[in-house]
Amino acid sequence: MTRPSSMLILLALLALLTGCPAAPTARKAPVPAPVGQAELKNVVLRVGDQKGGSKSLLAAADLLRDVPYRIEWSTFTSGPPLLEAASAGAVDIGGVGNTPPIFAAAANAKVSVVAAAQGDQTGDSLLVPADSPLHRLADLRGRTIAVAKGSSSHGVLLAALRRAGLRPRDVTIAYLTPAEAYAAFSQHRVDAWAIWEPYTSQALQTTRARTLVDGRGLTNGLSFQVAGLAALADPGRNTAIRDYLVRLARAMAWSALHPEQRADVWSTETGLQRSVTKAAVDRGVDLATSLDQRVADSEQRIADAFFEAGLLPDRVTFADFVDTRHNNDVLAAVRP
Repeated sequence: MTRPSSMLILLALLALLTGCPAAPTARKAPVPAPVGQAELKNVVLRVGDQKGGSKSLLAAADLLRDVPYRIEWSTFTSGPPLLEAASAGAVDIGGVGNTPPIFAAAANAKVSVVAAAQGDQTGDSLLVPADSPLHRLADLRGRTIAVAKGSSSHGVLLAALRRAGLRPRDVTIAYLTPAEAYAAFSQHRVDAWAIWEPYTSQALQTTRARTLVDGRGLTNGLSFQVAGLAALADPGRNTAIRDYLVRLARAMAWSALHPEQRADVWSTETGLQRSVTKAAVDRGVDLATSLDQRVADSEQRIADAFFEAGLLPDRVTFADFVDTRHNNDVLAAVRP
């Protein structure tokens, strides 16, 4: 057996004593053999969801029938807390926007991105009150902007500021959950709100908001399914994850052809007005896309922008936190 050198031991002890954080290092889960139907019946897949997300999508497409395992749903306010739960082993998989996986990677979260979807870019928007004096991005200087930290809209906000030649320190960023931000925006306690669907359509319809800028040219429109490493290493849950991802890809394809039904179920599941969910659907739906180098490169540009803005402690290599084990099966499920 090779013994570690005294210098290596000393360096390790110094790191522990000084509390020096380690740079993000991805840990890949092993790929276990799939289990059969008999074993799958005993599996419980814990799925993290967001308002009007995967559960309502699968229900609308009638793809929650005859699931060969049990699903336990948990609802989160945004992507970052969902991925914290996945890293801690409280949920097995969940859907998030394009920015939460970057923050999770920076925190050395025990998760991997396992599927990607391409969607509309206009749902991620920077809203202002209808009577606001703000009409250009440059007008944001010195103003207070609400956003959920680490969300896809956080990425849009950063890109919008960069387009205007502004830095995060040139504005006051109020990190609020969507519900908190909705209240603050409605009461004019913030000057602008960076947010995503269905909250964008809700605010436009109920608070007399207007769009200062949307995500076109500012975001890549990607979203992801992210799984915990423990779930991916478990034979039963990994098998269930594959089936779940295939169902979700098929549900996305179905929703593109049945927008009215998608809006109906989304409204029923969330309590949002039907006009809100219809407006959100009309912007366009997410569709499964290959989890490939193009996706990794696009996400890397976002990660680099956050690091250069001083919003991440270390550089993140997005590709290191990608696991493509189910990619081919997902794409095959929706291939014409």
